[in-house]
Amino acid sequence: MKIMSFLSNGASKEKSDFIWELAELLRGPYKKDHYGDVILPLCVLRRFDCVLKETKEAVLEKNDELKKSKIENRDPILNKISGYNFNNTSKYDFLKLLADPNNIIANLRNYIAGFSKNVREIFENFKFNKEITALDKSDLLYLILQEFNKVDLHPDKVFNYQMGLIFEDLIRRFSENAEAGDHFTPREVIRLMVNILFNEDKDILTQEGLITTIFDPACGTGGMLSVSENYIRELNPDAQVELFGQDFNPQSYAICKSDMLIKGQDAAHIVFGDSLKKSEDGHKGRSFRYMLANPPFGVQWKKQQKEVKEEHEKEGFNGRFGAGLPKISDGSLLFLLHMISKMKNNDEGSRIAIIFNASPSFTGNAGSGESEIRKYIIENDLLEGIIALPEQMFYNTGIFTYIWILTNRKNEDSKNGPIRKGKVQLVNTVDFYEKMKKSLGNKRNYISEEKITEITKIYGEFKENECCKIFYNKDFGYRKITVERPLRLNFKITQERIKKIQNENGFQNLVKLRKKGEAGKREVEEGRRIQEEIVNILRNQKNPNRVDLTAFLNDNKKVGDKIFNNIYKNREEFIGDLKALFKTSGLEINSSLFKVVVKSISEKDETADICVDSQGNPESDTDLRDYENVPLKEDIKEYFKREVKPYVPDAWIDESRTKIGYEIPLTRYFYKFKLLRQSKEIMEDIKNLEKEIQNNLEKMMSD
Repeated sequence: MKIMSFLSNGASKEKSDFIWELAELLRGPYKKDHYGDVILPLCVLRRFDCVLKETKEAVLEKNDELKKSKIENRDPILNKISGYNFNNTSKYDFLKLLADPNNIIANLRNYIAGFSKNVREIFENFKFNKEITALDKSDLLYLILQEFNKVDLHPDKVFNYQMGLIFEDLIRRFSENAEAGDHFTPREVIRLMVNILFNEDKDILTQEGLITTIFDPACGTGGMLSVSENYIRELNPDAQVELFGQDFNPQSYAICKSDMLIKGQDAAHIVFGDSLKKSEDGHKGRSFRYMLANPPFGVQWKKQQKEVKEEHEKEGFNGRFGAGLPKISDGSLLFLLHMISKMKNNDEGSRIAIIFNASPSFTGNAGSGESEIRKYIIENDLLEGIIALPEQMFYNTGIFTYIWILTNRKNEDSKNGPIRKGKVQLVNTVDFYEKMKKSLGNKRNYISEEKITEITKIYGEFKENECCKIFYNKDFGYRKITVERPLRLNFKITQERIKKIQNENGFQNLVKLRKKGEAGKREVEEGRRIQEEIVNILRNQKNPNRVDLTAFLNDNKKVGDKIFNNIYKNREEFIGDLKALFKTSGLEINSSLFKVVVKSISEKDETADICVDSQGNPESDTDLRDYENVPLKEDIKEYFKREVKPYVPDAWIDESRTKIGYEIPLTRYFYKFKLLRQSKEIMEDIKNLEKEIQNNLEKMMSD
């Protein structure tokens, strides 16, 4: 069965348009952005109503019989009669509800209460009971049910995948201002993801008695799970495909769960909650063969920060987030780490397909959370490939997006296909699109079935060409080295530099009140006295409280002349003379304050001597510190000798600061130089435009 790449003009589009127009009945009592609170649960209710129509009377008869037999757990028996994993024991359906308009609110609640527990929970997540009251108060309840009764959503009329398209189209319209990445993914993008994910496993997927699992930790309405299941069933109709998902949007979760129920899946496998919070992980301890996701990207994870950070710090690699934590502004990589933690460690392993924006590929320097996550993924040989998609593919964002493919069982035997061990494949499909006749939100482009087939073939062949490049894992790694240059300072006692001392915190702290009462006053007075003495000494003024500096200068005339009249280009020499000056003047200050004085009297000077530490090693000038990214495959010393030393001969590498980082700059790998237009050509165009404008103006004036 061919999966539709976007809503066509067929049954699903017609019904979606009808339901959208029907939503206009809510105008007034409801704001437009709240239409979905009513329409989406009613869509689900009408779908259930149509699904159970043929077995309704048989279920009611059996329920009466079981009641008389005093059997309490009747659902397993009634489900067999309904043909689904749910049933309804209320006497009402849409027709009977409409036949009694005076009791519509009570009867509707009775109808919903008649569903088995797994369906009642769906409407609880919709918070539909509140909407029933609001609709009744607005005299809209009967009218809206009457209109919905005109929509035939029986599976014979609307297939499951079409129903999914209807839900997705409605959600898109109701949520036009939703954040990028929210809710769902266009079906042709999912189809491509599924093709790539399953393409190399066709021999496995066609095996008799196949049992496999598929998981989506941000499942939304369940589109990825549905397309994945359909793909496998096309290959192997008898396969047992178990679907698992989780989402923390109540409406999306409820729709997904209702869809799973109708398909005969175990709806308990669809869990409500936040996948990133350990306390809400609905599939703790499970592992899955296949995983797909389109997590929210460019969205903060502040709400999950406390639990995620605690798991990272306390559990490390025994938890999910040992590799690192990304910036708080984008939590999409956390979803990938969550999925990696659920990979199978058997012979088959697991395969993952996940959608990202560009950020996870290159954001963050070496040592950052993002780089550490990439490092963990690539060094563990988990990244199989990345596919760059065209722009304007998604309903809620027009940016470029990417499909990452990961596996923990890369092929290393040529008998089983291309050898992918230790390699990463990058595929550029930004031009593999067709324009839509009519935009859907930000979605203006789509990938046709033919292009999906072509991309799948390119990825599967694993051969380099214009849009496909193959790299070794190490090609993405680099060492970030810290290039230091020596600190060179001159020293001269001037009025400007003395003012710098007075503005330093260490100098001003001398008169900061720390103690209470008289002790505090004495402390401040002593601090002020020391400040005055330092300034007086440096200004070569007579100090009324200490020895007259004239005696010092007479006895040490050479030192005196030098310290007040000359510029020092050697720090140790200046420090020695300054200490002698302070000592002769009778002033004793602590080492911290002395350093403040020395620092303030200094200025950067490339002609000065190099400042050294107590071990005689050169000190670095942090203002001149620079960084270089050296590819992992290249020798650092050779790189430094070639790229740095010729330009800064006195530089050295601080090896203690060297960090390993990873980035995947796809744009750089597929960059195509475009020759700029000649200025003559541009000028010619401008002249032609001027003539055209002039002609139009003359024509307009003559008319």
